[in-house]
Amino acid sequence: MGIWVVDNEPSKRYPIYTRGNVGEVFPDAVAPLSWTMFGIPGAEPGWRRGFAQFGVFDEDEFSPDNLEILGVFGGYAYLNVSISRIFGVRVPGLTPELVDQSIWGEMPGVPPYAPQPTDESPEHTERIQQTLGWIFTANDFPELREDQERVRAIRESRPDLTKLSDEELLIRMRSFREIFTELFARHMVTSYAALTVVGTIVGICDQALGDASLAMRLVSGVGDVDSAAPSFAMWDLGRAAADLGDEFDKGIDGLLDRLRAKPEAKDFVARFEAFLYEFGSRGPNEWEMRCPTWETKPELALVAIDRMRVSDESGDPRAHQSRLAAEREAIAADVLPKLEPAPEVQGQLAAALRAATIFLPARERTKTTIIKITQEVRLTARELGRRMVELGIFEIPENIGMLRDDELDAFISDPEGFRDIVRDRELLFERLQTLEPPFIINGVVPPIEEWLVRDDTPQPVEQGTVLTGLAGCPGTATGRARVIHSPFEGHDLEPGDVLVAPITDPSWTPLFVPACAVVVDVGAPISHAVIVSRELGIPCVVSVTGATRKIPDGAMVEVDGTHGTVTVL
Repeated sequence: MGIWVVDNEPSKRYPIYTRGNVGEVFPDAVAPLSWTMFGIPGAEPGWRRGFAQFGVFDEDEFSPDNLEILGVFGGYAYLNVSISRIFGVRVPGLTPELVDQSIWGEMPGVPPYAPQPTDESPEHTERIQQTLGWIFTANDFPELREDQERVRAIRESRPDLTKLSDEELLIRMRSFREIFTELFARHMVTSYAALTVVGTIVGICDQALGDASLAMRLVSGVGDVDSAAPSFAMWDLGRAAADLGDEFDKGIDGLLDRLRAKPEAKDFVARFEAFLYEFGSRGPNEWEMRCPTWETKPELALVAIDRMRVSDESGDPRAHQSRLAAEREAIAADVLPKLEPAPEVQGQLAAALRAATIFLPARERTKTTIIKITQEVRLTARELGRRMVELGIFEIPENIGMLRDDELDAFISDPEGFRDIVRDRELLFERLQTLEPPFIINGVVPPIEEWLVRDDTPQPVEQGTVLTGLAGCPGTATGRARVIHSPFEGHDLEPGDVLVAPITDPSWTPLFVPACAVVVDVGAPISHAVIVSRELGIPCVVSVTGATRKIPDGAMVEVDGTHGTVTVL
């Protein structure tokens, strides 16, 4: 079957998978508890349900017994591309190639689309037309506010986990499965709505206006993006920390305890604790229950606040967002009249621009509600792990992640019986993290022995080299490249630097604020780095293959987010 305890076989009907896009959600190998608690029973069914709600598939088009939309090979999560391409076939106005662009950007080595007899389906296309009518005429999405309130109520009613029995902890962990599936289905509907909207805008800009670069400028600064909200709050905290520089300068370790001991820091500490209550579920690899979040490791948030503390007022993300919003409105006012000779196309673009302000923020909001549910399970599992550390079964609370959901009942009855199992899985898990998973799987998973070992050894390009990628957020900026492989390294980023990263998730977002531009190895038009850059007004280029190895750390670079280039000066 596979080397890892939750590996599965690729689908025979839908054989092509990629790390693109899903690599932002699970950048590292997947822990068994996360995958069996939510991935298999929640994400896959939720995705299928979302497809059916959108009208693009029937649920019986997927195997009832095996994962097909998602997969884990060699411990790493993958996303099925064959299925997404069928989405491109069945949705009017889209193509498999546009879907590829949204997933991969400019990634080389992508297998070409090979049509199958069942890909086209007039019946599904007719259903999709009704969904498209909703997408392009919607003025609101009230269900998302209802979801927010449901999740907020769960957070407010969180019990004292230390008072629950082991059995009660298991019951609580499993109690969120149905709401997770519901929220994931909603996330899929909004994600594909956003993809459809962006694809429509790109197509019109390219074919009717002759300038595909206009598309990203027309969806910038839309506002109300949840992934960017913590950055605005952190900026305010950075301003509030202006008189606390002496403590920040001593280092992040122990900073919160030092601040709590200082009477003059009372207001800052209160505001920071309110921040953790609201945004504490965010963090690196936040879909992975084993990973820290700002609530479990506040130092991660303090690193970003410290970088904003030393930024001058020109870094204010609200000002950048307002500028981009004004530019977006000005460009729309300029291009729409040019389409008057083609009133149908003009109407399509106007509707798509309005839909972008609803569905691009909606996609990020649905992710946020899911992450808050994941946090509740994470904290509950950590409490069980903490108890096992006290018993001498685990070395760290996170060891709980090495167990599958179907092993937990036996585990709490006989923890000692799982000691060696957990230890052996941790050793294998550590080995898997040193490997570079194939970016594309086409029907057959290469033997793990053939996988490359991760190698971050720099291979710097020469001065004057122009690296190309995908235009993410418009604008140009020149600054010192700071190659950062983890948000934990954020203290190395100085205001005005260019952030160069392998991949980003919401835990990276606060580091965008002091940066003058962002460059990412991978990415696509609706990937995290692009959406957040467009919200914060930071020039961004993604899908710059090998950027973290090719761009010398400390080099001066020019980032052109309008045309998708990075020049090493």
